[in-house]
Amino acid sequence: MTAKSGGIYAEPVNPALPKADFRFDVARSALVVVDPQIDFLSPEGVSWGVFGPSITENDTVANVGRLFKVAKEAQMPVAISPHYYYPCDHGWKFAGPLEKHMHNIKMFDRKGSVTLADFEGSGADFLPAYKQYILDGKTIIASPHKVYGPETNDLVLQLRKANASQVVLAGMAANLCIEGHLRELVEQGFEVVVVKDATAGPRIPEGDGYLAALINFRFLAHALWTTDEAVQHLSSARSRAA
Repeated sequence: MTAKSGGIYAEPVNPALPKADFRFDVARSALVVVDPQIDFLSPEGVSWGVFGPSITENDTVANVGRLFKVAKEAQMPVAISPHYYYPCDHGWKFAGPLEKHMHNIKMFDRKGSVTLADFEGSGADFLPAYKQYILDGKTIIASPHKVYGPETNDLVLQLRKANASQVVLAGMAANLCIEGHLRELVEQGFEVVVVKDATAGPRIPEGDGYLAALINFRFLAHALWTTDEAVQHLSSARSRAA
């Protein structure tokens, strides 16, 4: 089932929690896309085996592309929070289970922090379909986060400097870096909307990561939109500003 359909991913018919008092304001909003990289979003990426089914069902790749397009049209700030590992990072003395797995499969590997050698087309590179938006000279490309959240990069600083206090959040992966970014951005005083079908999660014997994320999004996010809803909100804001 996709995020748009019924089944286990459907929104509760009678939610127990109150709806947040959230009003979208494009003038103080930014689109944040986490890890829009080949290793997550392409069948050529090293993690496709566990993320591919959820990405395919949610149409995540196309939905993230729609968000990039409408955000640029609405002249919203757009920020990327990428994930890179440099050779020195493989010398870490301890790691959690997923960190260890990412290191083992060489996910997001780069040759070094001050070189782009072999970067083009590697798993750490941005998905080609998104480069027209990311490499336009206007998009904020934050320094890399190293585990899940933005505590270790400059994303929050960049958003503050852009006068953004609301964040439309999308990208990968739902129960990992998206949830990590959601939690930290909320703690930092941002209002955060998660676009639930512009992300996806892993399915492994330990559980369905996408379902786990949806449950927590409902508790934590100020709003939970589909891509269609996000496009409608951003397009309406663009029309009013025209």
